[in-house]
Amino acid sequence: MSTVATYDPAAASESSANGGLVLRDLTVTYGTAQALFDVSLEVKGGTTLAVLGVNGAGKSTLGRALSGLVPVSGGRIHFDGADITGLAPHRVSRAGLRYIPEGRGIFPGLSVADNLRQAVLQLGKADRKNAIDETFEVFPVLAQRRSQRAGSMSGGEQQMLAMSLSLVAGPRLIIADEMSLGLAPKMVNVVFESLERARSAGITIILIEQFIHRALAFADDCAIFSRGRVTWSGPARTAGKEVLDSYLGEATDH
Repeated sequence: MSTVATYDPAAASESSANGGLVLRDLTVTYGTAQALFDVSLEVKGGTTLAVLGVNGAGKSTLGRALSGLVPVSGGRIHFDGADITGLAPHRVSRAGLRYIPEGRGIFPGLSVADNLRQAVLQLGKADRKNAIDETFEVFPVLAQRRSQRAGSMSGGEQQMLAMSLSLVAGPRLIIADEMSLGLAPKMVNVVFESLERARSAGITIILIEQFIHRALAFADDCAIFSRGRVTWSGPARTAGKEVLDSYLGEATDH
């Protein structure tokens, strides 16, 4: 990962090929309040970027802006070789960028199987059943719960379903926003195992995570946010205690 110095549309498209992402001067405002300030980042295809910061630093706003859920007020977003700035959420999703929000983003009133059927609607009819069958092979617990209402499952099982909903249609990039929040340690392991499956399949990952040291051990690169700005970025292995203490303070206790 590297900070983007200047904006060249052709270069940004080339750099974002193969499931990569390039942001240049991304700005987001909510009414009169500015949430992101000129965020410029580059995430190479097939790599994992850990996005860290205290609550209110702008991490979830970044995920929502990239997925089209909140409008950007300035800057450009290039993903997988194309400029996706300003696209509606369903078009961003169809382009292969999937956002897994904090709170899971499932349909709690539908069964597990019906949740998956909704997720594969954009696939051809011949591919839908195969995609769901493969999901049940990867997540056998979901196969056992296929007829169960999603909202009645445990938190960890719901998070597993949320991950499968993002993976079932073959994304190029996923944004995992605080997927381990509130989960027991055993289920946190399941979340990271699911992310490892995604990475092994060549999927680019943006990991917004509360478990800082676990995120750094998993990721290739890291960006630390503070008050809507990137205050540090670089290889995850170089984000040592001094860096974390300087930019995250008490958050390094996690």
